[in-house]
Amino acid sequence: MSDHRHEAKDHAVDQALERYQAIAPLLADGLDAAQARQLKEVWCVQTGLSERTLRRYLARYQAQGWEGLKPQSKGPRRRPETLPEAVLEEAILLRREIPTRSIAQLIRILEWEERVEPGQIKRSTLQARLAERGYSTRQMRVYAQPGIAARRFQRCHRNALWQSDIKYGIYLPIGPKGAKQQVYLVAFLDDATRFVVYGAFYPTLDQVIVEDALRQALQGYGVPEAVYFDNGSQYKTHQMTRICSKLGIRLLFTKPYAPEAKGKIEKFNQLVDAFLAEAALEHPATLDQLNALFQVWLSECYHAQPHTGLEPVRSPGEAYRGDDQPVRYAEPALVTQAFLHAETRKVDKVGCIAFHGRKYEVGTTWIGQKLTVAYDPADLTTLTMEAPDVPPWTVHPLVIGEHAGRRAPAPQAPKLARPDHSRLLAAAQKRHQARQAQQQPPIAYRAVWKDAPGDRPATGPEEVPPDV
Repeated sequence: MSDHRHEAKDHAVDQALERYQAIAPLLADGLDAAQARQLKEVWCVQTGLSERTLRRYLARYQAQGWEGLKPQSKGPRRRPETLPEAVLEEAILLRREIPTRSIAQLIRILEWEERVEPGQIKRSTLQARLAERGYSTRQMRVYAQPGIAARRFQRCHRNALWQSDIKYGIYLPIGPKGAKQQVYLVAFLDDATRFVVYGAFYPTLDQVIVEDALRQALQGYGVPEAVYFDNGSQYKTHQMTRICSKLGIRLLFTKPYAPEAKGKIEKFNQLVDAFLAEAALEHPATLDQLNALFQVWLSECYHAQPHTGLEPVRSPGEAYRGDDQPVRYAEPALVTQAFLHAETRKVDKVGCIAFHGRKYEVGTTWIGQKLTVAYDPADLTTLTMEAPDVPPWTVHPLVIGEHAGRRAPAPQAPKLARPDHSRLLAAAQKRHQARQAQQQPPIAYRAVWKDAPGDRPATGPEEVPPDV
């Protein structure tokens, strides 16, 4: 208690000193009215206070001296109103039953149940007591939210986790016939050092720009242990899963409707707003000009500036370069293979496939067959064809020449001799003979009738039962 009194006393003395310094020039002997008015105007401009306030300080000093310049006490505070513990417990029970009940509703129920007199409880008193016990409206909303609480996290070393996001940029005259078109920023930020391993503006908003940005980051700063995305359609794709699986990267996604989960990249996007405002003054006409300006700003205004989120405080560039964690690089061939897309196409009757609006010559050997096409979306000058039991091969766009192509020859086979009999009828005759051998012979009753002539009919042919 004594410490608080000392702090209040020191604060009052400091304010009195400031006020005395303000009125000291006006206390000089021989000061005429014009000089006093000029001093007052200068003081008002410097401090932003009114001349009336200055006159009040002068009056207090002339009446009470030094003590008159100290802040006036507001008088004794009212003691907070007390609330019976039983009534508070009933209010907590009502709030727990239906968390959305307002303070007015709680008081109304307590009054109607005759637990308190009308007007006995003030809304501010009940609200303060409920907040002390952890049952305010805001606290109840927090309790109702699923999942874990939002807490700050930070990886220990570089390349342990990369965060990424897409930010809407400015409009550039890069559309058809010079029409203005919006561009989009894709950035990958290292969680531990806040270093942006790659960032650039793109003219479209699709999964291809995310894959290109990730590829550039991998080539420049190695392979991270994990990447952290939101649930946007540009990130949650089969191709992104394929890339991360082949390169050994854990693919993580934020919970839906939780922007605070990617607070670091979101904060960086806020800083980019300052760059966009400056870049608009330069009037960039092409995407390359905008990206050149962005790289300069990123290097000088972000990577080289101290970041208060780092401990100790240092720039993101120093934090990334000073980290002793080894950087893991992937083989270029593995990176190329990981970023290839795969689709299926059927070879037409002239040995070509249609792919992204262009024809590619595969070969007449594969006419009518379905083949797998592996390709790089950023480079469609060559495609890689894959078929079972055959090594992959590359194909190029079809070039239409002056002459027609030759028809595919028949596969090589031994010379065929002229047949001298029907193999079908010979095989049928063989099966017929085998079937006849397996069947039972018919039964004749001639021998039975010969032994018993009295039982033989007088006329009529010999009866033989049908085949069974």
